[in-house]
Amino acid sequence: MEFYLVLAVFGTLAGVTTVLFGFGGGFVVVPVLYRTLVHMHGSESPLGQSAMQVAVATSTCVMIVGAGLATRRHQRAGNVDWAQVRPLLAFIAVGAVAGAAAATVLRSDWVRWTFVAYLALTILDGLLRPGFIRPRAAVATPQDGTRPSGPVTALLGLAIGAVASFLGVGGSVMTVPLMRRRGAPMVQATAAANPLSLPVALAGTATYVLLAWEQAAPLGAWHAGFVDLRAFAVLVAGSWLGIRLGGRFVGRLPDGLHAKVYLALLAVVLLAMLMR
Repeated sequence: MEFYLVLAVFGTLAGVTTVLFGFGGGFVVVPVLYRTLVHMHGSESPLGQSAMQVAVATSTCVMIVGAGLATRRHQRAGNVDWAQVRPLLAFIAVGAVAGAAAATVLRSDWVRWTFVAYLALTILDGLLRPGFIRPRAAVATPQDGTRPSGPVTALLGLAIGAVASFLGVGGSVMTVPLMRRRGAPMVQATAAANPLSLPVALAGTATYVLLAWEQAAPLGAWHAGFVDLRAFAVLVAGSWLGIRLGGRFVGRLPDGLHAKVYLALLAVVLLAMLMR
């Protein structure tokens, strides 16, 4: 019971970060679920040895609901720049299948340390390279000729989908920095991360369920592939509440503060994943 109470609290926090920062909940759900599973079952148990895959897969499944609700919220507020979002959607879905497939065959520790390395690089990039804390002058428009070409868009989409699905963190992990450097304000960059998380969530979840169906047998009941169905239900309920609470603050945070809080939250998650 205590396990699900913890998940409900952090599911609510995940909902807040989803709507305000486009995290898709993964940066909250993955560390919490990973740590809790290892603590409860031990690192040498079948569930402990697959803890990172279960955490990533369950987080990816939760994103279907969280990103969908957050997208609807931002769409109503007029924050989503669909001209930049639509070209990436199909390529992200394809990349998500590849990323999830890779995560199902690698050791849990490898997935964990990849998660840690990517977090560290994202934080350093945001702090040291111009264009994140303070955005560039303006967002590119379809008429100005500065949008990426078709091949570049395809490569970006495939990379975003693969990394996001592999780590279970949604579109935010790459799309917020990408759009920020194109000049988007934080509210628009985080809003775009939510619809871009949907193809990751749908394609990634299907892959985690289908490819890991036989591997999940030792994990016990209530698992569909690597997805923990009971944890999923509790996290979705918490996420719904968090999105309702966090939605009240959409567009109200000063842009520079919004960017700094985004990086600060990533740093907190990084520390959590480094702790034994």
